[in-house]
Amino acid sequence: MCQVAEAYNDDLEQKEVPSVSKKCVKCKEAIAVVAIRAGDRYCRDCFEQYFRHKFRAILGKNRVISPGEKVLLAVSGGPSSSSMLRQVQEALSPNAHKKLRFIPGIVYIDDGGVFNRSVEERRQTVAKLQDIFQATGFPFHVAPLEQVLELPSSVLAAAWSSSAQRASSYTACADNVIGDASDNCLTAEPPREPSSPYVDQTRLLQQLIDAPKTLTAKEDLLGVLRQHLLVHTARCEGYTKLMFGDNCTRLAVKLISSISLGRGAQLAQDTSFSDSRYGNVMSLKPMRDYSAKEIAYYNHIFRVPSVFTPNLHTKSGEKASIQRLTESFVNKLQVDFPSTVSTIYRTGEKLQTTCKSSSSADPGPRCLLCACSLDTTIENASAFQSTRISECLSQTKCVADAGWTRQGEPCRPSVEERGCCSVASHRVPDATDIRGLLCYSCRLTVKEMSSVDRLPQYILSEAQTRQRRSRMREEIRDFLLED
Repeated sequence: MCQVAEAYNDDLEQKEVPSVSKKCVKCKEAIAVVAIRAGDRYCRDCFEQYFRHKFRAILGKNRVISPGEKVLLAVSGGPSSSSMLRQVQEALSPNAHKKLRFIPGIVYIDDGGVFNRSVEERRQTVAKLQDIFQATGFPFHVAPLEQVLELPSSVLAAAWSSSAQRASSYTACADNVIGDASDNCLTAEPPREPSSPYVDQTRLLQQLIDAPKTLTAKEDLLGVLRQHLLVHTARCEGYTKLMFGDNCTRLAVKLISSISLGRGAQLAQDTSFSDSRYGNVMSLKPMRDYSAKEIAYYNHIFRVPSVFTPNLHTKSGEKASIQRLTESFVNKLQVDFPSTVSTIYRTGEKLQTTCKSSSSADPGPRCLLCACSLDTTIENASAFQSTRISECLSQTKCVADAGWTRQGEPCRPSVEERGCCSVASHRVPDATDIRGLLCYSCRLTVKEMSSVDRLPQYILSEAQTRQRRSRMREEIRDFLLED
């Protein structure tokens, strides 16, 4: 039997403790200053080469950016996006090895109005970021989030490129490379002041973000609004690629939280390197192979400037939302099991969706908010449809799917209406109308809202347009040819 007095402690204490005083694993000469993992210790120069190589390797491996193409960098001022900006700056420098040849631009979304920040605080943050952007020499754009209330409904439509443009390959574009990309850079735009033009819009934006009851739904809605404004800015300025600073740790948290929020069908698009759900503007994640620890080391050693901006989770507890709870869970698990983040991340790389590809020439029905393929167009004999019918029957107001009037009496829909109550074209869609145009996860977000009337007008207008087209298609379906 095992005895308490047996000498096991001596063997455990003799285990070798990792130390940064050992030699670099790459050059075998210099003293290591960074220990990323137990066996990966790098000196300053080797760590810099390792960091640069990883960034250029992921771009070279995927080969989605053509020489001379305009790429917009979404920089929030945080560590990850600031590190991405530094990598792009070094990769485009004249002395860079294997220099990248695209035309960069920078965009910053000023969302301080959502968090009740004063005009002076927002102006100071913009001024700090402006100094960083001007040092790079890239054109930059500062867009207050209040502009999302004035977007056109066309931002929700996927502007698909022509077949001739899609057929052009990376190699063909490389043969027609346009010299130095810096010669075609635009003049930097002065940032728009977050003051008088957006006072009323700030109040409406705060009411919109406060409409959802839970912090989980608020964060989802805020992320959707940011994405719409970024895509609109990229299209207006002529950019065809949009780079984000999502790192490996953030994507691992996003993968688990997305499953909890019912976005299992959209995981392949949300966590992949490239996402073409918006057609002519492709979203890229070149920092997805870096962990938050690597980025923190790099920014500290090489003094990469960053600007802290508060978000919805600032000063909130770990149980404030599903996203915050998932982040706390993954980070705590990563401390005891260092392979947690990489295991989740590699698992997410293997995920594929059974929905129609987002890059297809025929995009099919798409979610009104996140623009992903609808995962609710399934057979009637399913758990989702059963829950939907139960929810409709339990409501006392007009439910289009159940076929009841507002007075609670059954209506008899005509053949053209196909089970829907008559809805005036000028009426603002209610929650039931909009949910039919949303994926499962976005339905949960809208369900948490007190009123959908607070949604931006471009979303409500697009909802009305899609409903009119759907009713028109039902009316003429007997005269349409099968695909």
